[in-house]
Amino acid sequence: MKERLIAAAICCACLSLATAAEARTSYDGSWDLVFVTQRGSCDPTYTFSVNVNHGVVTHPNLVKFRGYVGKTGAVRASVTVHDKYASGSGKLTGNSGGGRWSGHAGAERCSGYWTAQRSQ
Repeated sequence: MKERLIAAAICCACLSLATAAEARTSYDGSWDLVFVTQRGSCDPTYTFSVNVNHGVVTHPNLVKFRGYVGKTGAVRASVTVHDKYASGSGKLTGNSGGGRWSGHAGAERCSGYWTAQRSQ
């Protein structure tokens, strides 16, 4: 369970944006995410889905999660779960996207990249 929380925190953190959108965006909808750890001892990969509504990225199981997608597709997010924190940024274009993430669980540091695909 602890590893799952760490992975979820890191994964969610990878979606982020420059400014909050107030109107419906072309990126609204469900997105499938894949997070890959390149440095650190976090899970090697983790997948989950998020929803974008009016540019705000949400995940149903995370309370301290902030994520936004701008009208240009710029993404920025951060998440905190207990002593774990992760943040990331990137870009969505059309039905896909990607970016970088980094975070920590206690003293352990991890980082990597993420990819996104619009759900069908």
